[in-house]
Amino acid sequence: MLGRIVFFLCLPSVLAAQLCKPNAAEGFKVRLSIKTALGDNAYEWNRNQRFLFQAAIAFAMSHHLDLEFNVSNILVCDETPRVSFWFVVTSPDDPSRLVGKESVELAVRASRSRINNILLLNDATLEFIGVLPTLAAPVKPATPSWLIVFGVVIGIIGAGIVFLLVSTVVQKKRKENEVAEEEDDDEEAQMKRMAGNEGICNTSFSECDRNTQM
Repeated sequence: MLGRIVFFLCLPSVLAAQLCKPNAAEGFKVRLSIKTALGDNAYEWNRNQRFLFQAAIAFAMSHHLDLEFNVSNILVCDETPRVSFWFVVTSPDDPSRLVGKESVELAVRASRSRINNILLLNDATLEFIGVLPTLAAPVKPATPSWLIVFGVVIGIIGAGIVFLLVSTVVQKKRKENEVAEEEDDDEEAQMKRMAGNEGICNTSFSECDRNTQM
């Protein structure tokens, strides 16, 4: 009787050892860079942190497949101090059967940001080897792209109009300055001519004759 009790108690760990192993067909390797991500605030990887990871994966699986997964369905093995490990997911209906790798990958990708936040990491410091970074929907800009393009075009047109107006004013001012300079030159030349004429004697006046005779 005691032997049967021991057998049933050891059965889950035996199944886990058989199902979860490096390079398992339905398994994934995970690599964490806690020190890189958190620096002096880095936490130690221990069984509590492993439980948190298992809970996060169980949530992702439950959300993706609409089934009730729990921590016991997430088997972790081959842990290393640096920190890396392998994990597989068992079926809630049959713990001896593994969930397909494709379903696990889609579940992880769909809930990647939630998993990252739970462990205070990101896509670069929490690596699921062989899994694309995220399946999150692309962020849509608050302003429609067509409105941005329209604004750029209107801005270019407005800048062109301002340039034409400024260039027109500058050219007009330049012409006015040239006309003013030409008038000044003409006036100066006329004054020089008048100044030269003041020293020339007009023979039509008798005063000039008297001055000449003298």
